[in-house]
Amino acid sequence: MKRRNLLKGMVAAPLLMVMARYGFAAENSGGSVNVEELQANWMDLLAEGSDVVLTREPLNLTKEEWKKILTSAQFHVLREEGTERPHTSPLNEEKRLGVYICVGCSLPLFTSAMKYDSGTGWPSFFTTIPGAFATKKDYVWLLPRTEYHCVRCAGHQGHVFDDGPAPTGQRWCNNGVALRFVPKTGES
Repeated sequence: MKRRNLLKGMVAAPLLMVMARYGFAAENSGGSVNVEELQANWMDLLAEGSDVVLTREPLNLTKEEWKKILTSAQFHVLREEGTERPHTSPLNEEKRLGVYICVGCSLPLFTSAMKYDSGTGWPSFFTTIPGAFATKKDYVWLLPRTEYHCVRCAGHQGHVFDDGPAPTGQRWCNNGVALRFVPKTGES
């Protein structure tokens, strides 16, 4: 029994350290988050044995291949640069520690420590995992916006705005249907 408790403590200690270090979300940090540290240590929130892809080598599939892999809602957002309705993603309420990955190719994009509640109805993040995105200007609404895509599969994720919280001032506004959450505990 003592050995089991010791093992549980050994497993729980790093998780508690991550929780204390990063908090559950940016709004709990009071703006004192070290972004460079968050970005450098993002793998601390990745569950061991997670089914993620760490290569950024481009994934090129045909439209028909994508339609076989993705749901119609995912295809609309990722491949046709659509937008899901606000307040429809269960990821808005996700509070567990973990990593958000691209639903199209499993590339890690954000962590729970980068997420905050923007009140917009879409999962929002104040920074990203380095190298996860390519950006381009979008003039759909006449005024320019910065659109971002997964660097591996080129799937549309959302738009980045300059109205986010400290310390970056950024709001990476993401379509929830374009993400999959991988909890730190390995549970789904």
